[in-house]
Amino acid sequence: MLSELNVGEFGYLVALDLPESVQNHLMHMGFVPDALVTALRRAPAGDPTVYGIDGMEIALRHETADSIRVRAADSKDSEHLEGEETEELLEAAQ
Repeated sequence: MLSELNVGEFGYLVALDLPESVQNHLMHMGFVPDALVTALRRAPAGDPTVYGIDGMEIALRHETADSIRVRAADSKDSEHLEGEETEELLEAAQ
């Protein structure tokens, strides 16, 4: 689940287990199958969490993120993403 990603971790979107109106809203913001989602930062109390997707930063409450399924990236993916793009995202999040 997206809510289980720690800050700095990423995964690929699998499915949105949310009401259709919420799904449509999130899909328009880039939450589509196989999209790369990165957990960028958390509020001091732990909720909400800011996620990076398709060049945007979106804050989602734990309840919503807990209904979004992601798959972990494999080692090949992490090697590809360990570069300037990932560093820039994490720096911008701080």
